[in-house]
Amino acid sequence: MNMKLTIPLLLALLLAPAVQAAPFAKGDAKAGKALHDKQCVACHIGRFGGDGSKIYTRADHRMKSAASLAQQITTCNANLGNNLFPEDEANIGAYLNQTFYKFK
Repeated sequence: MNMKLTIPLLLALLLAPAVQAAPFAKGDAKAGKALHDKQCVACHIGRFGGDGSKIYTRADHRMKSAASLAQQITTCNANLGNNLFPEDEANIGAYLNQTFYKFK
């Protein structure tokens, strides 16, 4: 397995129980929005058009839990080489959860 992918996946697995207990409790949604706008929006617009938010609001979205959201953020970070730190990922998760998902 690619080392760039292995480390984020291991971190996500280690953080998953904490995410389930209190989703993104240590995340800063305001900082997460800024990161999201800088790192995520262009790709989402390219895939879904408009302002890119359809990825979160479409009926068939894949996120069914805070853990799956955290995993997707980690996967995007690794695959796109964004070099975000775990706290950056938590901030993005806090923003997305507060704005779109509302996982408890």
